[in-house]
Amino acid sequence: MKYFLFIISFFTLSSYAQTGGEQVYSFLNFSTSARQTALGGSVLTLTDDVNQALWNPATINEEMDSKASINYVNFLAEINYLSVAYAYTVDKHIGTFHSGLTYLNYGTFIAADENGLETGTFKAFDMAFSVGYAYKIPRTNFFVGANAKIINSVIEQYSSLGLAADVGVLYFNTDKPYRFSAVVRNAGSQITNYTDLQEPLPLQIQLGGSLQLEHVPLRLYGTLDNLQRWKLAYNNPSNSTTDFEGNVTSNEPTFINNLMRHVVVGAELFPDKGFSLRTGFNFQRAQELSLNNKRTFAGISFGFGLKVKRFKLNYAFSKYHIVADTHSFSLEINLH
Repeated sequence: MKYFLFIISFFTLSSYAQTGGEQVYSFLNFSTSARQTALGGSVLTLTDDVNQALWNPATINEEMDSKASINYVNFLAEINYLSVAYAYTVDKHIGTFHSGLTYLNYGTFIAADENGLETGTFKAFDMAFSVGYAYKIPRTNFFVGANAKIINSVIEQYSSLGLAADVGVLYFNTDKPYRFSAVVRNAGSQITNYTDLQEPLPLQIQLGGSLQLEHVPLRLYGTLDNLQRWKLAYNNPSNSTTDFEGNVTSNEPTFINNLMRHVVVGAELFPDKGFSLRTGFNFQRAQELSLNNKRTFAGISFGFGLKVKRFKLNYAFSKYHIVADTHSFSLEINLH
């Protein structure tokens, strides 16, 4: 049993590999939005996408009113990741509220005792429900928002319950081609633990921005990721070299190597049209999933968006390894 529980825990902690799997509920830092995923996975400034509020609550606005989205990710190892999002504007005085539900299903696993004898099967899943709201600071172009989240995780007979919050600030002026945002995500704690061990939540601090080019229908995105932790790089033993005398020389990560692991970039062609093309690159994922003398194309993502009347369909392809990639689908519906 312990062996199979270890496998489940590994998948749980590895679902978002960028921070090394050191916290509980790591699924909270994996994007289910196909548009965001195609742009690298950490965009903060999408004000016309109801899914963006799950990542940055400061983007909640009246343009999202009565819009709903269903998202599906065919993740690694046949893991399925689902989410739904919905926004509703009460009136112009009260403003807009946002709600979202994410569900990560790891599938069915074989249970066994310490002697390796099968005793049946068990399941594991993670789930989070959030409610968010944003407020425009009077006589400014700054928006502040917050999400409150309740989290439930189940692994066989073990379960955990947690509470977390996201807080974001967004600068957005319709007369300016640029937007900036800062977000603190997943600040909270476990309420009940799997065992007697209290584990930290995957706190994440991000800074991001976007720029609309003046004479080209192209919008550029950039994010500084995981600012709560400077050192993301580590010494990988597989990158070391050995001479004829048996002396081992390790390949220590450089300052630039560590710096770039905080960077996520993306670009969107025809962002305000009925059809758009997108691409992104995640430097951290590219570094951690690279292989010596072999191109894996890890970190690359791309996709497209198609708008037909009240419907928006988004698709994203993300590369993790030579034999591992993911496909994300999002369907947004305007219920007005």
